Amino acid sequence: MSMILCDTNILIEFYKNTPEVIGELCEIGQHQLAVSTITQAELYFGALDKTELQKIKRHLSLIFVIPVDNHISMQFISLMEKYSLSHKLSIPDALIASTALVHQQELYTLNDKDFRFISGLRLYNPRM
Repeated sequence: MSMILCDTNILIEFYKNTPEVIGELCEIGQHQLAVSTITQAELYFGALDKTELQKIKRHLSLIFVIPVDNHISMQFISLMEKYSLSHKLSIPDALIASTALVHQQELYTLNDKDFRFISGLRLYNPRM
């Protein structure tokens, strides 16, 4: 199995102890999980206090965090040009989708509607 890129909402549900998401993440396996630095930043932004921020940092240190590089930036601009008007693609979603496209990873999200129109993007289908 190749790496699976997790959208921010997947990790939010993990922190809410949502059994389906926890089960799926366990099935995928820690070493097959990745997130974009955009997801990292969104989780830091949403932390309620320093204790929660430290917990998030500790968890993210266990999985692969993919930085935004030139390839991702170019893909991001292309997606924004193509989809921002027609589909209202948000900046964070476009950056996360660009990361998945550049690294040829499936994207695990609970918001398929935010991504399903992006050509070439493969969405992860849980085995639940």
